Amino acid sequence: MTTTVDYYMTLTSPWTYLGSAPFAEIARRQNVSVNVKPCKFGPIFDQTGGLPLPKRSPQRRAYRMMELKRWREVRGVPLTLEPKHFPCDDTAATRLVIAAKLQGKDAHKLSLELGRALWEREETFADQDIIASAAERAGLDAAALRAGGPSDAELDALHAQYTQEAVAAGVFGAPSFVLPSGEIFWGQDRLELLERALKQPA
Repeated sequence: MTTTVDYYMTLTSPWTYLGSAPFAEIARRQNVSVNVKPCKFGPIFDQTGGLPLPKRSPQRRAYRMMELKRWREVRGVPLTLEPKHFPCDDTAATRLVIAAKLQGKDAHKLSLELGRALWEREETFADQDIIASAAERAGLDAAALRAGGPSDAELDALHAQYTQEAVAAGVFGAPSFVLPSGEIFWGQDRLELLERALKQPA
């Protein structure tokens, strides 16, 4: 039976983006089904003791930047450390990811291309053409996804639901990967440990 990994993520996390492609490769190698669950990490931080980036100490912000440089090199991803359009409102892009998931499309690949728009190409989610181009790179039609999907209100309700599910599962940061057993792997730097766990007999 195929194992399903719940993938709690947000498009506005550079860590989510850095780990997105490697996670897709792990899922392919281990024959894993990925259940993409975009979340709002502001409310998650509020409930789990986390701080949004602007409220973190200068030391923590400096270390974050150092780690981004390190992992950018390790992963071989041309990530922009301070993109022009970060922070940004990712509502429209997240709605499309959820719509793709509901229609059985590759929401993970779509999230990767939307992440690339923000973190590599320095594009804005405020532009629907940018979102459509990201979908096209993922082999999807944004207009068709939205035409065949639920309303904005329903998609937003699912976004909130996934956020609540994340907290209930013990998630406190992005990205987080949760196995059916409930075991959590937090951070793109835990992907090797995730794959190790997936290799073990059930």
